[in-house]
Amino acid sequence: MHVSTNDGTRIHYTEQGDGQPLVMIHGWCFSHRFFTRNLDTLAEHARVIAFDLRGHGDSDKPTHGYRISRLARDLFDLLEHLDLRWVTVLGWSLGCPVIWSYLELFGNHRLARAVFVEQTPRQYRSTDWTYTHATCYDEASLAATQTQVELDTANFDRRQLQTIMATQPSEQERKLLLAEMAKAPTVARTALIAEHSRHDWRDLLPTITLPSLVLVARRDKVFPWQGPAWVGKAIPRAETVFFEDSSHALFLDEPDKFNRTVIRFMQAEPQAAL
Repeated sequence: MHVSTNDGTRIHYTEQGDGQPLVMIHGWCFSHRFFTRNLDTLAEHARVIAFDLRGHGDSDKPTHGYRISRLARDLFDLLEHLDLRWVTVLGWSLGCPVIWSYLELFGNHRLARAVFVEQTPRQYRSTDWTYTHATCYDEASLAATQTQVELDTANFDRRQLQTIMATQPSEQERKLLLAEMAKAPTVARTALIAEHSRHDWRDLLPTITLPSLVLVARRDKVFPWQGPAWVGKAIPRAETVFFEDSSHALFLDEPDKFNRTVIRFMQAEPQAAL
């Protein structure tokens, strides 16, 4: 299934279950199929919509639009097309800035709650920020990352998959996830990592009024856990839950706890206006 954005890009999504909508947004280089251990269980309690960002998965791969604000507009177009209301929106990694940009541009329109999974508000190092990305923390390391993506994509993907999980996927899962990563062209990857890495969202987070859940992995190899935990401290009245045995993809490392936590959060009385 696809929806078309206002610039004509087709965004692929899957849908299952009934009830309150839960929209799930994956991270950089990945796809909605990274939620493979979660979708069926979550769909027993909600109407789950998981979509592929432009340039990823089965969505279109245009030569333009690889900016956080454009991805936020794509999310807006998806919600409008499906006429979703009282949405719980869940972002993992890059998916978090997509939601933050959406809130900055469109406010709480159609949203009831937000779940932020494993993202620091600033990826670059500065004099007042040390909870940075492990390998992409300034302009020089960004250029190195882009070069690795362009010249050795397959090995980069294999290392990425090892990095984001503390546990080992089955061989079938590993092949599936690597095949999904291979769908993202280098033009999309290199443009988005540059856009993504240079943002600083610390000023926005205290303005968020949505009931928010922040999920933090203690064994994350991508960010020090203190970075994602800072998000929970900065958003007013946010709830923070720690995953002690997980790396960056905590929903793959501890899927049962992830599913239970998200379902419990969604079943709380919503407070935000449409």
